[in-house]
Parts: sequence; structure tokens; C-alpha cells
Amino acid sequence: MASRNVNTGPTTPATRALDAAGVSYEGLPYEHDPSVTSYGDEAAQALGLDPSHVFKTLVVSLDSGSFGVAVVPVSTTADLKAVAAGLGAKKCRLAEPRDVERLTGYVLGGVSPVGTRTALATVVDARAEALATVYVSGGRRGFDIGLAPADLVENVHGRFAPIAR
Repeated sequence: MASRNVNTGPTTPATRALDAAGVSYEGLPYEHDPSVTSYGDEAAQALGLDPSHVFKTLVVSLDSGSFGVAVVPVSTTADLKAVAAGLGAKKCRLAEPRDVERLTGYVLGGVSPVGTRTALATVVDARAEALATVYVSGGRRGFDIGLAPADLVENVHGRFAPIAR
């Protein structure tokens, strides 16, 4: 994968975090259609990527009162019971949009698991481990980043677990 210095795309908190950590990634800008609300599917289609390699970032509210992040392929849905277990909780639900934006510093549709305003416990679906590259939001609608799954998990201080169905 090429280093950030040769890629195009915006500078975001996600790219700054990866640059600071010395992580190699590929910036992939695309034209975002404002009428689209299925952001991950749009990214996969616009970039010509397999939807099982493009991952969506979901912020969840845990029964403990804290929040966490689940990263799952856009071709799947998150198993919230498995997400809760992966984050050390009994139950979780999707966080309210205002909480997502407040905690991450990103707008919906551009939420990256990398470079969030608040460090959140993160679990990435185990399917990612078998891939050479995963694609996640780069911190802005119309911009994804591709990186090695191990680099993603290391950068967010997360872990892999089977959390998607």
C-alpha cells in the first residue's frame, strides 16, 4: 500500500492520526451523492470495491453508560449482542446521532473509527483479519481509507471479534 504522501484526498483527524503513527494507508476520495444515506454501500459502489471489504463504523451505547465502536462489513449487519460482548458489556444499542457526532467529531456518513475526538473501546469484525486491506471512512463523506486490518486494530487500540451476521 502506498504511503499517505502520494495519495490524494482531504486531511482529516483520521489521516492525521495515521500519519502521526506512521501507518501506511491509501486515501480514496469519491463523489458523494447528498441524497444517499447508505454511505458504506455508496463508497463500495463508487470505488468499485467488494462490499465485504468496505467496513462501516457504528457507535454504540453500552448498558454501563459508556460508548464503544463496532466496525463491520457494509455487506452485513452488526449483531448487537455480540458487539456488547466484544466490548465487555451485556447489552448495547446504536448511539443517538448527536452522541455519535459529539464523541467522534465526525458527521454521520463520515464517521471513521480512526482519529475520534474521544477514545472509544473498539471491536472490529473478525472477518477483517483474513483480508489484505479493509476500507473504512476517512473521516468525511466521500472519502475512504484502505489499510491493513492489523494496522486499523492497533491504531484504535481495538480487537477482533465475530460481531457481524
